[in-house]
Amino acid sequence: MASENPGRIECVIYDCDGVLFDSLEANHRLYNRIAVSVGRGELTPEELQYCHTHTVYESINHLFCHDGELEKKALEVLKGVDLRDFIPFLKMEPHLMETLSTLRERGIKTAICTNRTTSMKYIMEEFGLGPYFDMVVTALDVKHPKPHPVSVEKILEGLKVGKDKTLYLGDSDVDRETALTSGVLFIAYKNRAIAEHGFIEDHLDLLGFLSAGPPSRA
Repeated sequence: MASENPGRIECVIYDCDGVLFDSLEANHRLYNRIAVSVGRGELTPEELQYCHTHTVYESINHLFCHDGELEKKALEVLKGVDLRDFIPFLKMEPHLMETLSTLRERGIKTAICTNRTTSMKYIMEEFGLGPYFDMVVTALDVKHPKPHPVSVEKILEGLKVGKDKTLYLGDSDVDRETALTSGVLFIAYKNRAIAEHGFIEDHLDLLGFLSAGPPSRA
C-alpha cells in the first residue's frame, strides 16, 4: 500500500485557505476588524469571497479602492494587527494529517502555494506542519502572486520535479487558473464547479487518485 503510485505523481501542491484549513471565519474576522477600524461597514459576502482567495494587499485595495485615504488608513491598521490572533479560528480539514503522512510514506513530495503572506509561518508552527512539507511558497516569496504561474514554477524548480509529475489541489478559480497556466494537473477540493482533472470531497480521496493513476488532461 505504501508504495502505490502507478501514476508516477511525484509532487502534490496544496493551496492553504479552503484546502488545508477552513479559514473563512478567520478571514472574516480579520477583514471586518480592518474595515470597522477605518469607519466602514462589515464585508459583504462577495467581498469576503474575494479576500478569501487573494493577498492581504490585494484585498485591502479591493475593499477601499474607491477612497485612497481610507485605503492608507486600512494599511496602517494592518500594521498594528497581530495575525496570530486569528489562528485559533482556523479549522484543519478532516483527514489532512493522515493523508500527508501517507504521502510521506509513498515518497511523494509536498508543497504549499498560498497567497498568504507573513501569517503562514505562524500557521506552520501552530499546527506542526513543517515536517510534512518540503517547500512553502507565499506571496512574499514571488514577484507576482497567484494566479500568476511563478509560484508553482518556483516549487517545480526547487523540488526538481516535472510539470507532468505534479498535481495541484485547490478550491478556487484562482487555484485553477494557477495550475492551468503552470501546466500541472488540477484537482478541485470541495468545489465541483471548478473541477478540471478531478474532484475530491475528502483529503483521503487524493490517495485513491494517486493509486489509480493520474486523471486525463483531456
